[in-house]
Amino acid sequence: MPMNDPKWTRVGDVDTRYFEAGEGETVVLFYGGNFGSKDGSNCAVAWDLNFDGLAANYHVVAPDKLGQGHTGNPLDDDYTMNAVVHHAAAFIDGIGLSNVHLVGHSRGGYLVTRLTLEFPELVRSCTIIDSGTLGPGVGLNEIVHAQPPHEPLSRECQRWTYEKYSYSPDHITDGWLDAVVEVGRLPKTQEAIRKMEDEGFKAGLFLPELARQKAETLRWIQDRKMKRPTQLVWGYNDPTAPLRQGIPLYEMIAAGERQAYFHIINRAGHFPFREHPERFNEIVHGFIGSLN
Repeated sequence: MPMNDPKWTRVGDVDTRYFEAGEGETVVLFYGGNFGSKDGSNCAVAWDLNFDGLAANYHVVAPDKLGQGHTGNPLDDDYTMNAVVHHAAAFIDGIGLSNVHLVGHSRGGYLVTRLTLEFPELVRSCTIIDSGTLGPGVGLNEIVHAQPPHEPLSRECQRWTYEKYSYSPDHITDGWLDAVVEVGRLPKTQEAIRKMEDEGFKAGLFLPELARQKAETLRWIQDRKMKRPTQLVWGYNDPTAPLRQGIPLYEMIAAGERQAYFHIINRAGHFPFREHPERFNEIVHGFIGSLN
């Protein structure tokens, strides 16, 4: 597994894990999902098929988001995506970065969009990948992943979840599964699940706030404009964030941002960056190169 040398920093009161390699312009990678999910325990190792290839040309940084991976959990009042966004901004600023190229997948795509809109001084460009969280309309995640046949967060359950997301399961490596299973067993992960599910944070706080902020974000895209070069990358065969969400999102962004691009990767599900890592890295490289 190429991502085997983690670093740590303190963001406020939260111990935050990240990976870093390479030199040049900075690319910051944010994966998807959120804290307290019984379906999966994703972490920065989601980028293990892309990390070294990108680090050959760029200074690449891949953090574990607030409450996910090995990064500490939020305070009770901060079980929101807004807290995740502000933790990410403080992380970027705290390790001395600015003018970064943001890359975000799924719920991480929502994250990088909010960062671009709220903290433009940190951002050079924004890449959004298969973000049903951000795309207009309703995603199909709950339908596609209904009634998993395995114990939550077990290796079998996480493999099943990723397979349901995918056009082909070939990208689901043992290294990635080892990493997410390890995270799933952490006491902090179990604590976040208890708070989200048993204590009602998911239904009472996280989802209502996310719905409000999604509507706000789409208004901001229309009214404030992105004001940074932005590209969307979408898996043509994504079963959970279908292309019909990506197209109107692109149209909304392109209406206010001249440097807006849309790449569709065929034979790819929700993880096009993993299913076609070389092609994805080429897209990122071409995009950044066009801005110089």
